[in-house]
Amino acid sequence: MSTAAAPLSVHRTDLLARLGATPVFDLVVVGGGATGLGVALDAAARGFKVALLEAMDFAKGTSSRATKLVHGGVRYLAQGNISLVREALHERTTLLNNAPHIAQPLAFVMPSYKMLDTPFYGIGLKMYDALAGKAGLGSTQFLSAGATRRLLPTVQDKGLKGGVKYWDGQFDDARLAIALARTAAAKGALLVNYCPVTELIQEEGRVAGVVCKDAESGQRYTVRARCVVNATGPWVDHLRQQDAEMMGKPVKPMVAPSQGVHLVVDRDFLPSDHALLVPKTVDGRVLFAVPWLGKVILGTTDTPRHDLAREPRPFEEELNFILSEAGKYLSRAPTMADVRSMWAGLRPLVKPQDDDGENTKGISREHTVLTSKSGMVTVTGGKWTTYRAMAEDVLNACFDAQRLPRKPGGVTVKLPLVGTPASGRAQHSMHMAQGMHSYGSEAEFVATLPGADVWLANGLSEAMVRFAARYEYARTVEDVLARRSRLLFLDARLAAKLAPRVAEILQEELGSDTALTAFLVLAQQYAGEKVA
Repeated sequence: MSTAAAPLSVHRTDLLARLGATPVFDLVVVGGGATGLGVALDAAARGFKVALLEAMDFAKGTSSRATKLVHGGVRYLAQGNISLVREALHERTTLLNNAPHIAQPLAFVMPSYKMLDTPFYGIGLKMYDALAGKAGLGSTQFLSAGATRRLLPTVQDKGLKGGVKYWDGQFDDARLAIALARTAAAKGALLVNYCPVTELIQEEGRVAGVVCKDAESGQRYTVRARCVVNATGPWVDHLRQQDAEMMGKPVKPMVAPSQGVHLVVDRDFLPSDHALLVPKTVDGRVLFAVPWLGKVILGTTDTPRHDLAREPRPFEEELNFILSEAGKYLSRAPTMADVRSMWAGLRPLVKPQDDDGENTKGISREHTVLTSKSGMVTVTGGKWTTYRAMAEDVLNACFDAQRLPRKPGGVTVKLPLVGTPASGRAQHSMHMAQGMHSYGSEAEFVATLPGADVWLANGLSEAMVRFAARYEYARTVEDVLARRSRLLFLDARLAAKLAPRVAEILQEELGSDTALTAFLVLAQQYAGEKVA
């Protein structure tokens, strides 16, 4: 008989009952992406009574659509932003240590086609190593053309002069988000997805809580809190405007969204455990080819948008750009026929803020924290690598605004996330296809659930679907196939094929609408097919 301990269950009825029965929380976090989840975990770990409300699923937006890299930001080094790079490099190592089953070191190779490229980029990357110090993952190496070919077997050979190898990290962004949510819950936080905040509560000129609605039943809840944090990513201006209107003074939008697109192709385009990095493409952007979960991710773009679509679509010119540039550096140029999945994510780029009457705290880490006159704290910008440091900045803003009593920080620096193996080391590589190993220390328990020996596809069993429903907050087919399993992001057509059976299992587990039809339409979009 298995001795694996049962994880914390997340029955929705119990979660909502607790939401309605709690007179007042210390902190309500609105938004269940990387930043909001990081804030909820940090606050709960410090002993605060925390609720986090997410309108859709955790990491549904930007936080599941990253390039899957945990990095210090080589391009910021080129810009001279030393403090940002140094902090990100140290946060990188913290993240890798706290979740080794879903975040691991990754070696990158930068091929050179001009004689001066190798020393030019190599010297910069040596500086990268120096800034990392003891937090470094490996030393930068100068490569000959032959060594570059050995590490990148399918690199474009014509004109190859050599290369540079350096180290950063990679991770499974959506599964890291779920691990943060579950770790926060284990620390006492209450997290509810599919529960959008519809309005703020203001009393005597101060934000005193929120009103939210269970998207499944339509029931509304009044949730009182000493402090409210707006961590809704690209959508932060919605609550900011509502807050400002209640105060009788409008505010300027602070987010200028940008779209990043990624394409996924089979591993034979880059059959290597090393990622390929092109530091400067034809228009100056960086291009990555990253081995991930048995496939290869190609990206990314950076295109301004003027809307806030929940499911942004790649523009044709973005697809053409990625395929064209990848074809210059791979011996076999990928085409649209080779694309297994494609996705777009919105980045919340922060506009410079003029003096508009708010107490503005702009942090030089790519993110911004604002405290409004009513006491609502807003955070946006930033990146996955620094989510933990961002959370500390947000809580400091809550303390500075005297909405919460100050408590010592640093509690999440050495806080292993749910699933971290007892050894502190993973027994698999992130390059491998998903499987039981993806659950880290919980793999033994997953194997005890019904359907553990019934595989719907390589890397996805019936037991994994049940585990997602019972312990990982999954409510729909999309939740399972996009973010608990990453199949939608890896092979959209295969995800669509498995969706009906996943829906049946979820129906058995949850007895609620599994949104199968909506998922099949979404899978068409990710497959690059025209949606009727």
